[in-house]
Amino acid sequence: MAVQPEGTPCWADAMFSDVEGAKSFYGDVLGWTFGEASSEYGNYTQAYADGKAVAAVVPPMPGQEGPSQWCLYFASPDAAATARKIRDNGGEVVMEPMQVGDFGTMCLGRDPSGVVFGVWQAGAHEGFEAPPEQPGAFCWAEVFTREPEKSDAFFPAVFPYSAKQMQDDAVDFRMFEVAGDTVLGRMKMTDEFPPEVPSYINVFFTVDNCDDAIARATKLGGVLRFGPMDTPFGRFAALSDPQGANFSVIDVTTTSGEMPQVADVS
Repeated sequence: MAVQPEGTPCWADAMFSDVEGAKSFYGDVLGWTFGEASSEYGNYTQAYADGKAVAAVVPPMPGQEGPSQWCLYFASPDAAATARKIRDNGGEVVMEPMQVGDFGTMCLGRDPSGVVFGVWQAGAHEGFEAPPEQPGAFCWAEVFTREPEKSDAFFPAVFPYSAKQMQDDAVDFRMFEVAGDTVLGRMKMTDEFPPEVPSYINVFFTVDNCDDAIARATKLGGVLRFGPMDTPFGRFAALSDPQGANFSVIDVTTTSGEMPQVADVS
């Protein structure tokens, strides 16, 4: 895959205290295989779907042990410039831009509502290799936030996004586009979310059968959080893995219902 346009999700990784457990879980649920751990980069281990890079898992660095969660990275032609935009628009740079060998440059940011995300300036590592419709591949992501007005102002200021709002009284949902492609969703967290759950980005991985993936995940200690639900975009479910990281699975071939009405946001 070529370097993605600025603001496009281009990579995902997660920190796990039990990396072998994570590899076993995602290997069974999503069909991933794993490369060799890179000891030079903290035992960073890439995951593959049918030989194409889709994500990575890594153990926490000493002193950084915490709850496991997926981190989504957005493409940037200049990580340092993106870091400045994060600060200038009320966000926080959690980790300053850092060159990772010849692979690229990364930084971590937090939006004003508390959503943590990554920025990736590609070098030799350009990001996702598998197309989104391939089982096991990253397919979609949504910002879950309690303060949507903050995220809605922040992300289009940092990345070249235009926005569309879903015309639905039941949910507050917005979509961000880059060059005409919808690349990211934003969902307002309701009272259904326990108060201790912070704002976060939920990543979706493609599966060939949603119900089978749920069965495999729950058998291995995963928790079904929502769904399965049929939508015009596919049949999906939200899960937590045994170490607490949230993610969703979606079968994009099983669709139901009318596409929602959306309106441009000025």
